[in-house]
Amino acid sequence: MRETYDVIIAGGAVMGSSTAYHLAANKDFRGRILVIDKDLSFQQCASALSASSIRQQYSTRINIHASLFGLWFVRHVGDLLEVAGDRPVLGFKERGYLYLATAANAHVLIANHALQQAEGADIRLFAPAELARQFPWLQLDGVAVGSWGASGEGWFDGYGLMQALRRKAIALGVTYSEANVAGLEWTGERVSAVRLADGRTIGCGALVNTCGVSGARELAAIAGCELPISSRKRCVFAFTNQGGIGPDHLAKFPLVIDTTGVWFRTEGNGFLTGISPPEASDPETNDFDVDWPIFEETLWPALAARVPAFAAIKPGRAWACHYDLNVFDHNAIAGRLPGRENCYVAAGFSGHGLQQSPAIGRGLSELIVHGRFTSLDLSDFAVERVAEGRRLLETNVI
Repeated sequence: MRETYDVIIAGGAVMGSSTAYHLAANKDFRGRILVIDKDLSFQQCASALSASSIRQQYSTRINIHASLFGLWFVRHVGDLLEVAGDRPVLGFKERGYLYLATAANAHVLIANHALQQAEGADIRLFAPAELARQFPWLQLDGVAVGSWGASGEGWFDGYGLMQALRRKAIALGVTYSEANVAGLEWTGERVSAVRLADGRTIGCGALVNTCGVSGARELAAIAGCELPISSRKRCVFAFTNQGGIGPDHLAKFPLVIDTTGVWFRTEGNGFLTGISPPEASDPETNDFDVDWPIFEETLWPALAARVPAFAAIKPGRAWACHYDLNVFDHNAIAGRLPGRENCYVAAGFSGHGLQQSPAIGRGLSELIVHGRFTSLDLSDFAVERVAEGRRLLETNVI
């Protein structure tokens, strides 16, 4: 008799582990859960390599509310994910995002701010004079308005969140196995078993695809669904400042998104920076080679122009990571696969996965257990919108 689980989750990083945890913690679920991943070290997953930030400065209600629940989860992670007295600590640096806009783009931040306030996010708009008072280290040439998260925004240990979710899921009875999906077996429109590359076939009552860049598109194709997901490389560069910004200002230093698209924030005694390349220079790729010229040619000039103290900096290490970019509209694809009664997906997060993982994991668990969303309605992320050509337009994409 072959081994069978009520739910198999393919992809065990932050999204898969959040789904596993929320399922196992759901008082109405009594089944067995198996999480499979081809690399349980997770060394190259986005959860381990991204800048691990959270914000509510979005232009769509669903993204704001998904992040607000992520914020609540991060703030209460010690209580939620405690195992045998060990309470995870994520080192949340709640210093806000600071978006800067030119006169030509100021209307976007102003419109977004009205929505963010209406939906409960603690965001403030600053004119240049107030920006100068709050952030005196900034050079404000060309800046017409700034939007700052007074609370609820910042960065944290994303890898720590993933590991805490995984550890709690295991404590609640979830099984993890290092394996790769090779195929699926069907009974009508229902998946009945998962065939693994190591030769095993495991029966399942439901399948959740949270494979991310390592295979979400491919697994969805096996299930008969084409997802507009592409692996895109993002490079993160570290540097240290040679002076010019005092310790009082460093202690309140936000994550800045410059008018050029360059972002930067503190990290320990130094800083991190990066930029999303223009679409024409952003091919699909799976390599982890650092694009070093970006720092000299694009980042450093923008940094020095915006923060005069950054004219004298010392470059440090750098690394590359990959986003599962939804090339259709740069927003999450989450929910039940069309025409497949017991197949679910969460993919295409385009860099927002860590902060949205608590909301998405909770939502998928509700779909599996109750057949509907019972807390936050995630139907705006539905897979069907792709085939229908119904884009979820988000103007605040970094």
